[in-house]
Amino acid sequence: MNTHDPNMRPVIRQLDDAAVNRIAAGEVVERPASAVKELVENAIDAGARRVGIEIADGGKTLIRVTDDGCGMTGAELPLALSRHATSKIDGTDLLDIHSFGFRGEALPSLGAVGRLSLQSRVRGESGVELSVEGGVMSAVKPCALNGGTVVTLRDLFYATPARLKFLRTDRAETQAISDTVKRLAMAEPAVGFTLRDVSGGGDRVTFRVEPETGDLFDALRGRLTRIMGAEFTDNALAVEAEREGFRLTGYAALPTYSRGTAVAQYLFVNGRPVRDKMLIGALRGAYHDFLSRERHPAVALFVDCDPHKVDVNVHPAKSEVRFRDPGVVRGLIVSTLRHALAEAGHRASSTVAAATLGAMRPEAGPAYAPNAPLGAGPEPVSGPRVYQMDRPSLGARAAAYRAQAPAPGFADLGESYSGRVVETAPVAEAPAEDVTRRPLGAARGQVHENYIIAQTEDGVVIVDQHAAHERLVYEKLKRQMAENGVPAQALLIPDVVDLSADDAARLLAVADDLSRMGLTVEPFGAGAIAVRETPAILGEVDSQGLIRDILDELDDMGETSLVQEKIEAILSRVACHGSIRSGRVMRAEEMNALLREMEATPHSGQCNHGRPTYVELKLSDIERLFGRT
Repeated sequence: MNTHDPNMRPVIRQLDDAAVNRIAAGEVVERPASAVKELVENAIDAGARRVGIEIADGGKTLIRVTDDGCGMTGAELPLALSRHATSKIDGTDLLDIHSFGFRGEALPSLGAVGRLSLQSRVRGESGVELSVEGGVMSAVKPCALNGGTVVTLRDLFYATPARLKFLRTDRAETQAISDTVKRLAMAEPAVGFTLRDVSGGGDRVTFRVEPETGDLFDALRGRLTRIMGAEFTDNALAVEAEREGFRLTGYAALPTYSRGTAVAQYLFVNGRPVRDKMLIGALRGAYHDFLSRERHPAVALFVDCDPHKVDVNVHPAKSEVRFRDPGVVRGLIVSTLRHALAEAGHRASSTVAAATLGAMRPEAGPAYAPNAPLGAGPEPVSGPRVYQMDRPSLGARAAAYRAQAPAPGFADLGESYSGRVVETAPVAEAPAEDVTRRPLGAARGQVHENYIIAQTEDGVVIVDQHAAHERLVYEKLKRQMAENGVPAQALLIPDVVDLSADDAARLLAVADDLSRMGLTVEPFGAGAIAVRETPAILGEVDSQGLIRDILDELDDMGETSLVQEKIEAILSRVACHGSIRSGRVMRAEEMNALLREMEATPHSGQCNHGRPTYVELKLSDIERLFGRT
């Protein structure tokens, strides 16, 4: 490449169209899922209401996308396979993008690296067909087609066999295609999608959703229920907010409904699925006070704005975006999600109760039928024991409770039948008001000196007293810090940290934000800053290490919340040590006071690490465990 021979001069030459298309395909079509994404987006842009996708061998040997869109004429088919030919834009404004595609690179790129066939029909005209193989285009010929367009891609990367070595297994590529189709299905709830795997001559439907109806939230909720599951929508909060021309809508799950990885995070900008580092950072910032670092929230969020405020032409794959005002978008996401989580109050996810009931298995054994003839043994069954009891009415139960109550003075005997003293945990007396109608009910007792048992109107609540009180104390400490500010500690001798001129300028640009958190920095000559004050609650601080960490976060996220996170981590530890400890016996009024304070405190449904503070079991589920239903 570089011989340093003065007698040899490189010659500039024009590459042919086939080479240009293969080079472009390296950016646009990274794997079969990329090809599916481009073809399905074209179908949606064509106004399709139903899109069918067929794949074989993970998309390596066959990808076929069928739609009922507007179709193309015989004159338009060759133009569609030309580079940078598109019907989406006219080229006058590259920021005014209202469609998925606009670059005009997908079809010629696919035709350059695979065997591509197009069949299309415009309403009122005959169907036409065109194929291209290795960049060589055939003539347009008629074909039989009901309507819309059918794009068939066979033997992907046969023209560039080196790319085949970088593909993963058929199963992994199929999973990537399924994830791509699901993201596009979330973006377009009014469109139906069907994904079939026809490998080896089979026909297996791996994903199907019908077009949704209703308003924005109803259609989106229905689509998310079918894709992410009913557990997500049952435990997610609807969010909607607007700020400075940016609108945020969608659903965000409760902190107690979190995942071990970020696979359940779906982000969209103007209806386009994206994977943007700034948006992911904003999401992490919104949940950082409710989840530990190894847990990730589940969300489906849509950011909509004027197309001129966001650039989607950052990369040919169009999966990255660049906002004109990223700070506004980040602030909108963080404040909206925090407000929604605060409004949720003490609510915890229903999956906690489902897991609890799943751990409670009724004993398997023979069924008992009261009307069986005498002498007939019980018939063994494989399911739970069924007693066929009739549930008594409320009046009958109340009368039974009165009849079974201990006689006056019986409790004063203090001796059991065997002569030993019976020690019982303190049981709460019924309060004057009927607090069982409250969300967390009335405390009825305490078990193992850590769990409060409360009765609600239609169930039972089990509260972890230490985790619940830890959250209450933490929220109180944060509220006090917000009202009174962060106390700062002046350093006797300022710490001087040597930085590059660019790093010093970036750090001083956020000096006001750092000062509000108790960290005061000032310029100290060329390329250096002086740390004058540090947050008192942090104690002795390694100023140089802290400044370096803040700069790393500024590089990564564009903003820094490191100091705030460190302060809140200290407050969390203070709350842990200052809360009600496990093993402490609580009086009835203390337990009820704790329940009432939980109902009035935001985020009390989870502890400082995202774990639930209580479990609610419905009476119907408990009765099912005992075979009463």
